[in-house]
Amino acid sequence: MVDEHSGHLLGAHLIGPEVSELLPELTLAQLNGLTAGDIARNVHAHPTLSEVLMEAAEMVEGKAIHI
Repeated sequence: MVDEHSGHLLGAHLIGPEVSELLPELTLAQLNGLTAGDIARNVHAHPTLSEVLMEAAEMVEGKAIHI
């Protein structure tokens, strides 16, 4: 979830196996006031589970190509 005006991360819901591996990126982003765009521009190795965070952040910006 992001603030619609600033794009800053407000929180997230993660459901599924091994999603606890994604928490550090999201908590760091929230603690440091990063935006969805900042998360989307971060390097996410392929193929990895973390790509889902990049894709979700790109979706917020209307730039997702896989969702």
